[in-house]
Amino acid sequence: MLNLSPQQFVTWEQPIEMLYACHSKVKRFCHQLSILPSYLAEHGCNQAVKNDVQQILTYFNQSAPLHHQDEEDDFFPALLAKAPQVRSEIEKLAAQHSLLHQNWAELSVQLSALLSNQRANIDVELISKFIASYDEHIAIEEPLFELGKQYLSIEELNSMGKIMFARRCVK
Repeated sequence: MLNLSPQQFVTWEQPIEMLYACHSKVKRFCHQLSILPSYLAEHGCNQAVKNDVQQILTYFNQSAPLHHQDEEDDFFPALLAKAPQVRSEIEKLAAQHSLLHQNWAELSVQLSALLSNQRANIDVELISKFIASYDEHIAIEEPLFELGKQYLSIEELNSMGKIMFARRCVK
């Protein structure tokens, strides 16, 4: 499950690129989840698996909810103010966030049990449902990121980036 592909580094001065970077992580972690059941069947739950699963748990427990908050509190309202024609997509995406969190809640129970040696496998259908939900979500959302690049000013983006950064600095 080792990932040797180059990583893209962006800063909070580029909030839309940070949103894309979050999606890149989601896609990478979803890929890892997709191969997890067959890997477990062949190799069992070794330390490499536990390390990867811990990274996935940390990301979806901490970073993914912050990413969704960035979108709902900052990006979506700013884009909607400039491009009201995307209202239905934004409403659908916001509703999907709840479904994504619900799917994660179910999957994270199994992943946590795997880490604590309380189970030896993960429900393939649950993983498939989780990944499919994110695939659908990202397919709707990323075109809106492109619209944000067109409609939002540098000043709006800088302000948004500062808010997103500050959200992560709160302890």
